[in-house]
Amino acid sequence: MTPALAAPLFVASIAVMLAASAVFAGRLDHIGLRLGLPEALLGLLTALAADAPEISSAISALVQHNHAIAVGVVAGSNAFNLAAMLGLSAVVAGRVRARHETLELEAFVGLWLLAVTLAVVAGALGAIAGAVLVAVVAVPYVLLLAAGPRLVRRLPLGVTESRFVGRSFGESHRRTGSLDSKREAATLLAVLVLALCVIVAGSVGAVRGATDLAHAWSIPETLVGVIVLAILTSLPNAWTGVRFGMQQRGSALMSETLNSNSINLVAGLAVPTALGSLRAFSHLAVFDLAWLVGMTATALVLFGRRGGAGRGAGALLIVLYAAFVAVQIAASS
Repeated sequence: MTPALAAPLFVASIAVMLAASAVFAGRLDHIGLRLGLPEALLGLLTALAADAPEISSAISALVQHNHAIAVGVVAGSNAFNLAAMLGLSAVVAGRVRARHETLELEAFVGLWLLAVTLAVVAGALGAIAGAVLVAVVAVPYVLLLAAGPRLVRRLPLGVTESRFVGRSFGESHRRTGSLDSKREAATLLAVLVLALCVIVAGSVGAVRGATDLAHAWSIPETLVGVIVLAILTSLPNAWTGVRFGMQQRGSALMSETLNSNSINLVAGLAVPTALGSLRAFSHLAVFDLAWLVGMTATALVLFGRRGGAGRGAGALLIVLYAAFVAVQIAASS
């Protein structure tokens, strides 16, 4: 495809994909608030919605045998999420606070999945063993959030454990309505399905356009994935993250950020590796994931302080992302 055709395809695909993902995330957040769901669960649902462009782009790149782009989208998106969702939110809002119980639970799950993925990518752990270790933590975590505070209170836990689990869900919300109407539920479901289909179609066009432009302009595919596609497909996450920060919904922000990165790792790297779609990783890819471990740990230390994270902490995360981008450019030159 010539640049004259690839450029309009790329721009149109990105625009359509971002618009559809905004609708998808907005509808899910609307449903969650209507049902009075806790912040941690809202963060997970929002992450699932906002991650659709990133995951679709990574899978689309794998299908088109552009492995460097696929790995770059995942690694670049996760680094950008930490800088834009947490760093920019703290800079814009002035300060971001989250419940310590929520932060501790999300930190454990996020670091566990990141460490397992890094071990698989580095060749220190087999794909099957990695998949098992991912499931050991991810499945109970999702079931816990899906069960909700009410069901968890029935578990045979001590006072301290019950308090920790109950507060790990973050702040709860009063129900603002109901979804008893079958017509309303059917309409929301139809909108979600349609938006998801548009996101997938947009990701295919974006990857195809970006790949053709990279070949025509002699741009390394690694940079296309880790910078261009990673940033553009992560904009829905950045938007919702900053919105949570401005609304002082720190628990939802932390949940969405860490869950978004975990979902990217599992769906974009762990699962394809387990299925044999990804077999070899460059030294740069291993470095990127190792950088993510350090950047994630730094974010958790900064936001886990008493009083939360202020503008200085947010600026530090943005600087770390800038250094990440500089390494990518230097390695590809």
